[in-house]
Amino acid sequence: MISAMQIVVLNGPNLSRLGKREPEVYGRQTLDDINCELAASFPEISFEFFQTEFEGQLLEKLFQSEDQGGCRGVVLNAGALTHYSIALRDAISAITIPVVEVHLSNIYAREEFRRRSVISEVCVGVISGFGANSYHLGVRALLGIAHNG
Repeated sequence: MISAMQIVVLNGPNLSRLGKREPEVYGRQTLDDINCELAASFPEISFEFFQTEFEGQLLEKLFQSEDQGGCRGVVLNAGALTHYSIALRDAISAITIPVVEVHLSNIYAREEFRRRSVISEVCVGVISGFGANSYHLGVRALLGIAHNG
């Protein structure tokens, strides 16, 4: 039996508030809604979904994703950590599995401080501004990498 491809979907601070926090920016879907849609859209993939408000837990989950084996990639919405976490950047650099950075909103059309990502340079790609579809596009990117790599 062939096991399903494994992808980890990581979400950082404040993403637990999706559907409630600034719905005009982030939409009305909850994180659970997005996760359920991903699982339904890609039944051939074994997903692990993880959200935390704490930077250290996000780093540990990245390391575990690699160390436990089997994970073929990470879709990461780091929230505000995107803009200032050198620790997160270093953690992404320290692993060999591909990480796709995703954002619900177009960070380049927002406030000046949100336009800079300190993690982009160490991710395989960035998808920004497509709402919940950003996650779907991130998964498709990882599928393309797995297929071509």
